[in-house]
This record gives sequence, C-alpha cells and structure tokens, in this order.
Amino acid sequence: MSRAQRLLDLIQQLRSYRRPVSGAVLAEALGISLRTLYRDIDTLNAQGAHIAGEPGVGYVLRPGFMLPPLMFSEEEIEAIVLGSRWVADRADAELSAAARTALAKIAAVLPPDLKASLDTSSLLIGPGNAVAAGDTELPVIRSAIRSERKLRIRYLDGSGRDSRRTVWPFALGFFDRVRVVVAWCELREGFRHFRTDRIARVQVTDKRYPRRRQVLLKEWRASEGIREQ
Repeated sequence: MSRAQRLLDLIQQLRSYRRPVSGAVLAEALGISLRTLYRDIDTLNAQGAHIAGEPGVGYVLRPGFMLPPLMFSEEEIEAIVLGSRWVADRADAELSAAARTALAKIAAVLPPDLKASLDTSSLLIGPGNAVAAGDTELPVIRSAIRSERKLRIRYLDGSGRDSRRTVWPFALGFFDRVRVVVAWCELREGFRHFRTDRIARVQVTDKRYPRRRQVLLKEWRASEGIREQ
C-alpha cells in the first residue's frame, strides 16, 4: 500500500467514527504499527486536517477536511458508475438527470488514471420492465421527506378503494417495478407503505410532523426486522 493510499484510508477510518477511537483500533484496521499511525496523524494535521486526541485517549476527525484530489479505488469507481447508471435508468426523471450530473462532476476532479477507469467501466445495467408511474409525485415526496412535512394524499389500494390520508413520509423505496413511500399514517396510527403509482393526488402541507425522520426510520426498521445499513 502506498503512503498516499494509507493516509486516505486513515481519513476514511476516522470518518466512520462519531466518537474518539483508540490508536490501537485504527492501527489494527489499517494493518500498521502504532508508531506509523502516530506519524501519519501528524502528517495529516500538518496538511490541514484537524484530528483531535492523543495516545491512550483516542482520536476524532473534526468536520471540514478533504484530501485533494478526490481519490477512489477501482472497486469504488465501479460501484459509483454502476449505481449512477442504475439511478439514471430506473429512477424518476429528476433523479436520473442528477445521477448523470453527479457522475460528470466526479469525473471532472479525478486524476487522469482514475478518470480513465471511470470512462471505461464495463459494468452495465440490463433492460428491465417499465417502472410503475409516479414521476410527477416523486419530487414532491422527496421534498416533503427532506423538510419533514406532512403530506395529504388520495390513495387507491390494490382493490381500487379510495381513501384520504395524512401521512408523515420518511423514506422512499425504489424497487425494480414499483416505488414505495414509507410513512406514518395518521388514519391507521401506524407505519404504512404506499405505492406511488396508486397515489392519485399529493399535497405538501405547511405542518412539520412531530418526530424526526431518522427516529421514525429507526423505529420502522425495528418493527420490520430490518438491520440498519
């Protein structure tokens, strides 16, 4: 492993911890000695990183530091390309355009050798069935999730029954053929899943729902037996 790659890996390790992590844990994760770890931390601090801590106590990376130029491994580049191509092909028009723009921005700041790997990636997205409707509603729903606003929806279930609901949207699932809003439903007083192609009308209200979306997401995962990603 080159020293530059080792420094990058150390930054990534530090970013994965919210609380101080011991030098021994970091050194073991990176496969280096404690002496090398302390030297690398001094090097990063000299380059502008703010790594707080000391031997025997633990280290934490303060926000705001990035290592230029942007660096990825070949596997990370392939993952980025594959994910971006999937979103461009399977998501709604707004996210599709955003995926292509994001990939172009990443390409613009990569070193030449890594940019070549991005441009020549041979991982492709195969053809699939048409995704159920919902392009009009998805930007509205994503905006409500980001701002933690209640939605009023008119919903048609699988039997065609019509209902009016006020929901607290906190997640949006993209599947091969459908998109699903995960929300707390005030009518049912519980978590419910709503296919976007069955939402006949959607309106964002000016009311924030009373609990943070991350709390709702955690509780929903627990209720569904889904491990945190």
